[in-house]
Amino acid sequence: MIQSYGWSDALRHDFTPFAARHLIPGRILVQQRGQYGLVTDLGELTGQISGKLAHDADSGGFPAVGDWVAVAARPAERAATIHAVLPRRTAFVRRAADTIATEQVVAANVDMALLVASMNADLNRRRLERYLATAWQSGAKPVVVLTKADLAEDPEGDIADAESVAFGAPVLAVSAVTGQGMDALAALLKPGETAVLVGSSGVGKSSLVNALAGEMLMATAAIREDDAHGRHTTTHRELIRLPSGALILDTPGMRELGLLDADEGLSATFEDVDEIAGSCRFSDCHHGNEPGCAVRGALESGELDHGRWKSFVKLQKELRYQQLKESPDARQAYLRKWKPIIKAQRARTKLRHKI
Repeated sequence: MIQSYGWSDALRHDFTPFAARHLIPGRILVQQRGQYGLVTDLGELTGQISGKLAHDADSGGFPAVGDWVAVAARPAERAATIHAVLPRRTAFVRRAADTIATEQVVAANVDMALLVASMNADLNRRRLERYLATAWQSGAKPVVVLTKADLAEDPEGDIADAESVAFGAPVLAVSAVTGQGMDALAALLKPGETAVLVGSSGVGKSSLVNALAGEMLMATAAIREDDAHGRHTTTHRELIRLPSGALILDTPGMRELGLLDADEGLSATFEDVDEIAGSCRFSDCHHGNEPGCAVRGALESGELDHGRWKSFVKLQKELRYQQLKESPDARQAYLRKWKPIIKAQRARTKLRHKI
């Protein structure tokens, strides 16, 4: 059974030490209120983590949907105890914007991240850039999925907006109602591979799952007409096996994602900005009033969009803030670099006031 959920020779190799302890492999399908639904070769079981795993796990070490785990099964009770999480091949990790929690694994062992936005007021390029940075950092391949194409007033414009920030990621316009674009989306989902749906509430993630499955698996709700915001319909993460053999993971709506260790993700998302910045005359250019600043020149000529540059700077600052908050060494290095610069700037300001 687990072969149809992505079990592989590599995973079998990783599981060797657990098999010696008479544990069996399983994959987390759903997590709700401290309990886990998982699939094993003994069928679907309800799991709870062991006391030792709960004690030893750090913030990102608890089982997440998509994880492969080592369990002691109790078939007669249709239950199991989860003793370990196998190494993750990829992890879609977020830091919620309104929390100081270190990290939250949204989905594990994901091959593709479907970044979903509806073709209405929810289509926000700045939010999409944030999603792209997180997706690239996870190791999963991002695909931008624009839903509700049948209701779009300017579909070509919406697609162009998404493509303007989705460097290296395909953009698909789909409609779960008319079927537009659904064949192209389904063709991306391969048997045994896992895709995660990420996007705001009400953008149509659950409708996509239902359309791909050919049956009503997930509850759905429309976006409110007055403000284009959605209502939460998915209240938990769940991994679903489609008739095609592909696996898809629906997630509750997330309007914002906090960044976590996303240097590589930012570079991939803003490849065009990095390339322009690399053309500056000075390698330590701050992109202000320095001579030969390629970024300032690109902004003035229109080659670089002002909104995109502001988004890049904002996400960089957010990432640096998180890194400084977590790392004492990084904080000290930051202070060593900037204290004399700030001191000199203050001295120049005082001198100008005296003159």
